[in-house]
Amino acid sequence: MQELGVNIDHVATLREARKGLDPEPVYAALICQNAGADSIVAHLREDRRHIKEKDLLLLKRAVGVKLNLEMSVAPEIVEFACKIKPDQATFVPEKRLELTTEGGLDVINNYKLVKKAVDKLSSCKIKVSLFIDPDIKQIEAAIKTGVKMIELHTGRYAEAKSVKDTNKYFAQIKKCAVFAKSRGLRVFAGHGLNYHNVRRIAGIKEIEELNIGHSIICRAVMIGLDKAVKEMIALIN
Repeated sequence: MQELGVNIDHVATLREARKGLDPEPVYAALICQNAGADSIVAHLREDRRHIKEKDLLLLKRAVGVKLNLEMSVAPEIVEFACKIKPDQATFVPEKRLELTTEGGLDVINNYKLVKKAVDKLSSCKIKVSLFIDPDIKQIEAAIKTGVKMIELHTGRYAEAKSVKDTNKYFAQIKKCAVFAKSRGLRVFAGHGLNYHNVRRIAGIKEIEELNIGHSIICRAVMIGLDKAVKEMIALIN
C-alpha cells in the first residue's frame, strides 16, 4: 500500500492572509495524522510566505508520524534543518515570484550546491530526498549526490490539457520510477495530484509515497480536513 504525505503549507497560507493566529498548521497536522496520513509535509520557503520556523518547531514536538521538511539549499535553511532535525528533508527549487514550485530541482547544473547541502544534512543524521523532474539524467545525478530517495515531479502530468499529453507524461513518470527503483532508490511522487488524477499515479507500484497538499486543503474547505484526507487515502489504495 502506498503512503500519503499531506502538505499543510496552505493552512499557513490562510493564516498569513490576515497575519493572525488561525488556522494553526500544527492542529491541521494532527487532524491529518489522526485521519491516517503517513507523513506531514511543510515547506519553509526563503521568503517565509506561509510556514514559519515556529511552525516547524511545534510540528517537530507534536507530530507522531514522519515530518518531511521541504526546503531550498540556502545555507540558513540548511542550518535550521540541522537544528530541528526533521525525519526527512526534501530539497526543492525556489523562485521568489512563483506561485508554487514550477518544476524539479536541476541537480545536473547545480550539482556542487546540492551535494554540499546533502552532505551537511546527512552529517546531521537527516534522511534526504531530491524533488526532481522525471528525467533519467537527473536521477543519475541525484544518485551521485548520495541520496537514497527521490520525489518525482508530477506537475506536467497533472496539468496536461490533452489525453495524448497526459499519457506521455504518465509514461515518463512510470519509466523513471522503474529506473530509479532498479538503481536502489526509494521513489516518491507529488505536485498537482488531486482526487481526479491520483489513481493512475497510485497504480505505479515502484512509487512508495504520494505527497499531496493543495487539493486536500481545497477539499477540506467543503467537507472537513479529516474526511478529505480519508477520501484521498481511499483513492490511493
